[in-house]
Amino acid sequence: MDEQEIQRKRRDNEELATKNRARILGFPYLDTREFEDTIPLVKGVLTNEEMHKNFIIPIQKGENGEHYQFIITSQAPRTMITDMRKEYEDRGQRIDFFLVSNSAYQVFMLRHDPPQDVHYDDIKIADEGDSETIESVSKTLESVSTEKVFDFLLDQADKLKASDIHIENLRNEIRIRMRVDGILHPVANLSRDRYRILMGELSSRAGVSAAANTPQSGHMQKDVFVDGSSHLLNIRVETVPTMYGQDAVLRLFNFDESLLNLDLLGLADEERAEINEVIKHPRGLVLMVGPTGSGKSTTLYSILNALNTTDRKIITLEDPVEYGITGISQIPINTTGGQNFADGLRSVLRLDPDVVMVGEIRDGDTAKTAIQASITGHLVLSSFHANSTSAAFSRMIDLIGTNPIFASSIRLVIAQRLVRKLSDTKEAYEPDEATKKYIREAFEGVSEELLKKHNIDLDNITLYKPVPKGEEDPFGYKGRTVIMEQLLVSDEIQKFIKGDVADIDTKNIEKTAKSLGMLTLEQKGLIAALHGETTIDEVSRVI
Repeated sequence: MDEQEIQRKRRDNEELATKNRARILGFPYLDTREFEDTIPLVKGVLTNEEMHKNFIIPIQKGENGEHYQFIITSQAPRTMITDMRKEYEDRGQRIDFFLVSNSAYQVFMLRHDPPQDVHYDDIKIADEGDSETIESVSKTLESVSTEKVFDFLLDQADKLKASDIHIENLRNEIRIRMRVDGILHPVANLSRDRYRILMGELSSRAGVSAAANTPQSGHMQKDVFVDGSSHLLNIRVETVPTMYGQDAVLRLFNFDESLLNLDLLGLADEERAEINEVIKHPRGLVLMVGPTGSGKSTTLYSILNALNTTDRKIITLEDPVEYGITGISQIPINTTGGQNFADGLRSVLRLDPDVVMVGEIRDGDTAKTAIQASITGHLVLSSFHANSTSAAFSRMIDLIGTNPIFASSIRLVIAQRLVRKLSDTKEAYEPDEATKKYIREAFEGVSEELLKKHNIDLDNITLYKPVPKGEEDPFGYKGRTVIMEQLLVSDEIQKFIKGDVADIDTKNIEKTAKSLGMLTLEQKGLIAALHGETTIDEVSRVI
């Protein structure tokens, strides 16, 4: 899906949400997309300051001033609307209000009050050893006005599709790095004056203190306006005191409800079929495992979105809430403030939910409560720290012991990683004999039928390498794709959990799962490399 299509879907989703909100608030809804760039502006009715402050813009004024029409957003003060109705009606004038999306309001507002014509060069990611680009970006960030530098950094990170911004204190300067497609890249080196500005913004917006001598966590949000549509950027902030000051990491969650969709994850048919089976009969326990930044949250939210129908009650417990989804009750759990998932889960079960998502199972109490909930007619989704699906069973057994109830509740374990996708400029090559041998050994024991199903010919092995194409694509990669290992819990796997098998370890569980047709993360990664979706180096780096 190209960027233009993504922006269109974002706007479609926003307009649908606004239409539903208008029905609740009791205002007529107006979709302005066909005329928002061309309709003449109505001047002299409200000042720019009033329009900014009250989220209201005039769009129509009758010839004799007898009929006025205004667009508003859901943030417009109700008292202001009531006062305006009375004021205009007392003068014998008709007044109408129409609810519009935030994107529509932004388009009109930018026409009324366009920004000053100050252009800053876009931030570019430097290749390894490219000090000139870093120096150029550093100069750009030093030149951006004080009140705009923080927002400029966030907007540019979103434009680059960065998942993290790292603000790091060195002895004489501040280093800015961004994680793009899972790789951390140097971006700029700034003066300490800029550091004070950035930390000041973090203090006021995310509620973290620049003078604290302990690690802190904060959260903030920002509306990003791009090409006629806006989307909400959720930002999780983590700071830690270092020798030279507070280092900060900003984790960016690009909230776009329309993109939390199983169809957009690029799942293989059999992977999607297994998840569909869980959704079709929502009960039991589903675990997502993998390291931080492996896309677990996106997959869990996409499953929740697929389950999100009017006949289901869905509740989540999260630390913190990363994406807000319409129709789902989401409860933030502040674990650093003394709350815990187990107590929260026991509380929400009294609300009779059909589906519960627990942000993370971290202790035996939460694990046992989640298992208990999953055998009493609920579908429980959660993340869990383990390197693979087989390791998840071993870790859970270490946490709660062999447990027959766990054996009957667990239905599916998914382990996943994100690998960078090759651009279209990729180049095929024949690997050396050592690499061929490694690939053949990795697929040892996999049936010919399964290899054929995945279009793998081990007698003719071709791999692919990235071909950079300059400034537009300096690394030869574009975006990331999911590598997923799924373990459906069968009778044979249940024997390990119940303690019926004497030697319960990860290798034996994985060996049994592979004999039943499971492909491991390594095998799934190699399939992606053989199909030209990624490189074997990426598979080695991530898996």
